[in-house]
Amino acid sequence: MPETAGPNPSRRPDTAGAFRLRVRYCECDPMGVAHHAAYIPWLEEARTELLRTSGISYAEHESAGVFLAIIKLDAAYKRSARYDDLVEVRVRVVGGSRVKILHEYEVRLLERPGLDGAELEAMRCAGHDVLVVASTTLACVDGDGRPRGLPECLVSEIRDG
Repeated sequence: MPETAGPNPSRRPDTAGAFRLRVRYCECDPMGVAHHAAYIPWLEEARTELLRTSGISYAEHESAGVFLAIIKLDAAYKRSARYDDLVEVRVRVVGGSRVKILHEYEVRLLERPGLDGAELEAMRCAGHDVLVVASTTLACVDGDGRPRGLPECLVSEIRDG
């Protein structure tokens, strides 16, 4: 399958990055614990921001007829995020093919109201700051959902990832 033309980025996208967010009240249950479904949009946002490092947004890829559909998602929930926690979603490209991109993620606790620096450092040292470990496989499709080749800038990302 040939690679498709896509937007012309100013640079190749990074192959790893991190995105920070604060857990919102609407993402939590009545006990203030982030719902398991809240993590999935966080992964998407981190992945989208990673793509944006090329100078081209995902919306611009879509306008050019390049769509990245999730065909597989795995998530292992280790600990809960809570309302008003500051978390960091780390994402990296770990492989792919001419039509697929594979990402891995870690969602880590950076700050929790009521915990001081020493308590957070102890959690980090014990590995208890890892909240979720996940992976996704994205397939490149056209506007009709048929497989198509990735744009060259994304194929380069896979080779270097």
